[in-house]
Amino acid sequence: MIKITLPTAPYYDEMLSAEGSQRQHYDAWWQWLQQTDQHAIHQKKEQAELLFHRVGITFNVYGEEGGTERLIPFDSVPRIIPAHEWRILDQGIRQRVKALNAFLYDIYHQQNILNAGIVPREQVLANEQYQPCMQGVDLHNNIYAHITGIDIVRNSDGRYYVLEDNLRTPSGVSYMLENRKMMMRLYPALFASQHIAPVERYPGYLLQTLRESTPVDDPTVVVMTPGRFNSAYFEHSFLAQQMGVELVESADLFVKGGSVYMRTTEGPCRVDVIYRRIDDAYLDPLAFHADSMLGVPGLLSVYRAGGVVLANAIGTGVADDKSIYPYVPDMIRFYLSEEPILGNIATWQCRKPDDLNYVLAHLDSMVVKEVHGAGGYGMLVGPKSTRQQIEDFRKRLLANPGNYIGQETLALSTCPTFVEEGLAPRHIDLRPFVLSGEEVRLVPGGLTRVALNEGSLVVNSSQGGGTKDTWVMEEDE
Repeated sequence: MIKITLPTAPYYDEMLSAEGSQRQHYDAWWQWLQQTDQHAIHQKKEQAELLFHRVGITFNVYGEEGGTERLIPFDSVPRIIPAHEWRILDQGIRQRVKALNAFLYDIYHQQNILNAGIVPREQVLANEQYQPCMQGVDLHNNIYAHITGIDIVRNSDGRYYVLEDNLRTPSGVSYMLENRKMMMRLYPALFASQHIAPVERYPGYLLQTLRESTPVDDPTVVVMTPGRFNSAYFEHSFLAQQMGVELVESADLFVKGGSVYMRTTEGPCRVDVIYRRIDDAYLDPLAFHADSMLGVPGLLSVYRAGGVVLANAIGTGVADDKSIYPYVPDMIRFYLSEEPILGNIATWQCRKPDDLNYVLAHLDSMVVKEVHGAGGYGMLVGPKSTRQQIEDFRKRLLANPGNYIGQETLALSTCPTFVEEGLAPRHIDLRPFVLSGEEVRLVPGGLTRVALNEGSLVVNSSQGGGTKDTWVMEEDE
């Protein structure tokens, strides 16, 4: 019999109630668990690790000695979302992404939301992610973020909240797809007995979205990677293979006569759409970092003239900056004339003196993040930090308050996870992936990330996190 550690207050557990009984949408999985011994589950775990290694599902870790590649831990307890909850999430996510794309179009054109004083002008125009070269540039269908990852968390009140928006080069979708394949392979009978919404349509949806990003008939699409040492290189090559398009690096591309071409064994081939996984600053050494070896000289001029599409657009990073995050609900009201379906986490902007004073007074109970930070780096989780760590962070905050925001520490929901002693609750989040083309598309679910260290609230793979398959039930039980 598998030992089960019950969740503790105040955390909402996705599978178990406070009394220890399973929630209704976990009934079938719970029955399966009661009939399965722990030894068999450990064997399945070892089999999954072996298969992931064979496929090459690893990510690179910068600055580590003794090798750069690491396997992302996979947990076979699925995160299950009932149909009625997903309907709300689906609506809220679509609403948010539509407003973010409207915001990006606006700030690079009329700037109505800035003129109305809803978003402070300096927060946008002085933001290091704002790209003046995009001012007045018209994009097909006015879409800037073709691929968006929205990070969702559930608090102790059982409600979902948006933790952050990822509009530059959101990653992780390959793990969502591979996790599903793995679950279907390891537990075919369990999976077949459930009514689980499929996710395997994502590569087809992605290719369709990229093709819709240009008015060109039958466009040539490529995936552009910085190279095999990038932390998400597996995903770059995986998505190119799944879509049936070429994976290219900067040396494979060149600009000529107002177009971008790809070098092939049969001669130059014009490229119409580049799904780029390279940050703005490295895309074109003639326009941005002159010493960049990752970009294509002249790419910006072709892009501005409409000779090629970049997905996502240059300059989208201003919309996922953490100092802009507090204004997204106001964007929804301003552009869509709707109330936000999904709420934000209470956020204090440290550039404001009153907010800074509040954060400084509550550092031991707050999460403080760099506005441009990512991957779980450059942040303080007050309740999990030592007094010395808090005092050291206080000095950094005082030295550059505009570089930080403070947020209340949410009681992130937990989900049972296989650990050495059995099943134990671990904190999770969810990243659905949204595709914006002629319509907004998203597959049900997303990537569930899990903080494998007991008590940790940081789910990022670079900080020791793992992943789970996400099951969205097609019908309520």
